[in-house]
Amino acid sequence: MAFSAVFSAPMTFGFINTAKLNPSSNLPPSMAFLSSKSSFSHIGLSLPSSNFSAPLLNSKLSAKIYSRAATDKSIHDFTVKDIDGKDVSLSKFKGKVLLIVNVASKCGLTTSNYSELSHIYEKYKTQGFEILAFPCNQFGGQEPGSNEQIKQFACTRFKAEFPIFDKVDVNGPNTAPVYQFLKSNAGGFLGDLIKWNFEKFLVDKNGKVVERYQPTTSPFQIEKDIQKLLAA
Repeated sequence: MAFSAVFSAPMTFGFINTAKLNPSSNLPPSMAFLSSKSSFSHIGLSLPSSNFSAPLLNSKLSAKIYSRAATDKSIHDFTVKDIDGKDVSLSKFKGKVLLIVNVASKCGLTTSNYSELSHIYEKYKTQGFEILAFPCNQFGGQEPGSNEQIKQFACTRFKAEFPIFDKVDVNGPNTAPVYQFLKSNAGGFLGDLIKWNFEKFLVDKNGKVVERYQPTTSPFQIEKDIQKLLAA
């Protein structure tokens, strides 16, 4: 079945409303609404139209089973590689509130996000708060550097002290398992694709996703939610 046939009915598909976007954020039009197969490929999802069929849309039982399995897990069940290539068990963050962000070095949102993330981390790091940053090059090729270059950029230019991990895919067939978990616990249709750099997930002390924020959401706007979870 062709994509045009599937999406002929009006639907938001979980993407950002263009009316809410900050026009000064330098985000391309493709981020606001994706309506074609080529747009899916642009953000790292490759789905042949022959595979995108009615059984997929109507498989409620499979969705329930998958959802239940995802719910049984927590972020603490995953092991990832840090920016230096070493394995890190996220169980080390048990009892802490986490803000998980896919970052990029050459995005229009880079300066404001890195600056605000560093400020919030400095303010709450002694209260049981961590930021986990995952570099990703799937959006406009805006994180092209090596891990060493990414680390130097974040730590030197923005004095980032929060953990930065290995570069990952957050959409498509090679999506990192930790992002499969995040999207399945705070997503919608097809796991609700990550839309752009600096999308954010807030995770409670038990490792459960409690909120998801679009890329244009300022870290400062999340501060009250962080405070509530820290106090819980």
